[in-house]
Amino acid sequence: MLISDVMGWVGASLLVGAYFLVSTKKILPTSVTYQLMNLFGALGAMVNVFVQKAYPSVILEFVWASIAIYGLYKAFKH
Repeated sequence: MLISDVMGWVGASLLVGAYFLVSTKKILPTSVTYQLMNLFGALGAMVNVFVQKAYPSVILEFVWASIAIYGLYKAFKH
C-alpha cells in the first residue's frame, strides 16, 4: 500500500468521523476539533486523489480544506 493510500484512508476516516461527532452532538460544528478534523481529512484525501489524477476531487478537497481554514480562523477569532 502506498503512503498516498494510507493518507487517503486516514483523511476519509477523519471526514466521516467529524461528521459523525457533529451528528451525534459530541462536538460542535464551530469547534476547533471539528475544523481540524475537516482540514486534515481534506488534506489526506487531497493527496490521495492527486496521486490518482482525479483532479475534480482535488479541487473538492481544496475547497473543503479552505472552508475548514476559514472555520478555524473564525473559531480562534472568538
